[in-house]
Amino acid sequence: MLQFFRNFFKSKFGVIFTIAFLIVIAIAFGVGDIASNQSGGGIAGGDRVAVVGDKKISASDLSQAMTTALENEKQQNPTLTMEGFIAGGGMDRVLDQILQRTALAEYAHKQGLRAGKRLVDSELVQIQAFQGIDGKFDRNAFLTALRQRGLSEELVRNDVAAGLYARQMLIPASYSSAIPRSLAQQYAMLLKERRKGAIAILPSGAYAPKGDPAAAQLNAFYSAHRTDYLRPERRVIRYATFGEEALATVPPPTDAQIAARYQRDAAQYQAKQTRTFTQLVLPTEAAAKAVAAEVAGGTSLAAAAASKSLATTKVGPVTQGELAAQSSQAVANAAFAESQGTMIAPTRGGLGWYLLRVDAVENTPARSLAQVRDEIAKALAEEQRKAAFADLAANVEDQLDNGGSLADVAKRLKLEIETTEPITADGRVYGKQETAPPVLARALKTAFEMEEGQPQLAEVDPGKTYLVFETTGITPSSAAPLAEIRDEVVLDWRKTEGAKAAKAAAQRVMQRLSGGQDIAAALAAEKISLPPPNRIDLSRDELAKQGQVPPVMALMFSMAKGTVKRLEAPQNNGWFVVKLDDVALPPIDKNDPLIGATQQQLVSVFGDEYSEELVHAAQRAVGVTKNQPAIDAVRKQLTGRSE
Repeated sequence: MLQFFRNFFKSKFGVIFTIAFLIVIAIAFGVGDIASNQSGGGIAGGDRVAVVGDKKISASDLSQAMTTALENEKQQNPTLTMEGFIAGGGMDRVLDQILQRTALAEYAHKQGLRAGKRLVDSELVQIQAFQGIDGKFDRNAFLTALRQRGLSEELVRNDVAAGLYARQMLIPASYSSAIPRSLAQQYAMLLKERRKGAIAILPSGAYAPKGDPAAAQLNAFYSAHRTDYLRPERRVIRYATFGEEALATVPPPTDAQIAARYQRDAAQYQAKQTRTFTQLVLPTEAAAKAVAAEVAGGTSLAAAAASKSLATTKVGPVTQGELAAQSSQAVANAAFAESQGTMIAPTRGGLGWYLLRVDAVENTPARSLAQVRDEIAKALAEEQRKAAFADLAANVEDQLDNGGSLADVAKRLKLEIETTEPITADGRVYGKQETAPPVLARALKTAFEMEEGQPQLAEVDPGKTYLVFETTGITPSSAAPLAEIRDEVVLDWRKTEGAKAAKAAAQRVMQRLSGGQDIAAALAAEKISLPPPNRIDLSRDELAKQGQVPPVMALMFSMAKGTVKRLEAPQNNGWFVVKLDDVALPPIDKNDPLIGATQQQLVSVFGDEYSEELVHAAQRAVGVTKNQPAIDAVRKQLTGRSE
């Protein structure tokens, strides 16, 4: 229910992004690599992109944060490029997050809050990437992880400390927000509010030019919108697979090897006895003797146990040694001394006093080398074949590491090299409704990180199938040449020009409505074919039940009665004109349970608002200054563009 209020009244930034970025180090180590620090050399306007209080944000800080953010985004969108990420507002978001978290830390420190070494240590030990095989913090693993990601210990510690400062500031600010019932009542009434009006759409297509643009117009439009025509990076992958069939003949195990294995596992082939028992464990000797007496009198062990709200368990088949490990040597000795169908006297073990009835006895005679020779030979042959295959894979890897080519490996192992069509990082064949061969799935990410002509080895099916692959024909991500997509660009130009004309038309329609015309008449005055207006008669709760609130409906439910507003339609599709005729707000009973529910849910909404305001207040208090030339230089450096 309160999600509706969030959609209508939340601010455009949102503390959730701030908090998420405050723990960037922990997140980055959890989901993937952090790229190495990038040099800020050649950054115009100085190396600092901003100053927050006394803290300088360097160009390399921003560059590294952008690389990390892009890598995280690529978990969901593998074909996303840095240029596309920046074009979508990624750099503005990341820089805002850096400034917000830094301002919080600076302000917190000035207020006397501290994040000492021990507190930072307590956070670091919880990061999985810094833990050893025993699940505990391993300093060697910590330092290795930092080296792999090009990070310094100081940088990591400072970032974790910034997160701790933020928690110390934001949690108290948002905790237990008090919401007056009278305020909750007003919000609860809003859910019953009903609005009437009309929405008109002026499509771009209705106002779009019919002819083609001049060459200069089209070139200018293409230059201004080139990021809309980015093509993803494509790579051709050459590969071959091999399994155990690539092995030369593996010699069979020798008699000496078989005899040595027989000697090694001699205990396995000795005569042995296994037994199955019904077991009951009691806490005291007296209790055990009492049950034993009942069994001696003719009661079954299970019945005697049930009469005392206990239950027996089945044990075995086990050897004497296995039973000793489960209970005690004394219990095992007693249990293997009794004959089938009898019960041992109460004997002390690891869990208490044991009563065991011998249910079954099975004797396995000893087996000679001659009897098990074929069994051992088969097992040894399988082991040796697997070892030979592992050695072959290791040998191939060594060959590649020493400069060997895919062709060399294929010739040596008599493999057929396959070549894909150009594919993208998400595993699709470029320009077709096809996907890359499934055998490449596990190697695809690596294939888009490796250099051309440097083959690598990867497991496809562990221990069974290996893949040798290399990339060639790398086509970097770039805007499609205008000549190749001229028709598409012309259509987009028309749409954009139509949207501009539709905006002016929307302004004319609004003026007519303000002059008292009906919305249908105001549209008809445009003297072109336009869709009829959509009449609206809807309550807030009815709107909320429809799911995600469209922006145009959000606008209608935030306007004042009797007003007219316009709103751009998504993707240059035109402009909306929204006219609100009436707002009806039915009364709500003071005891309506909706008020209490609203009051509870508003607590989290207001907590977020308090936190967000605190972040902005901290920025104002410490002072934030941006160096736009340096920011622009980082943008150019990341995109590889010089203009």
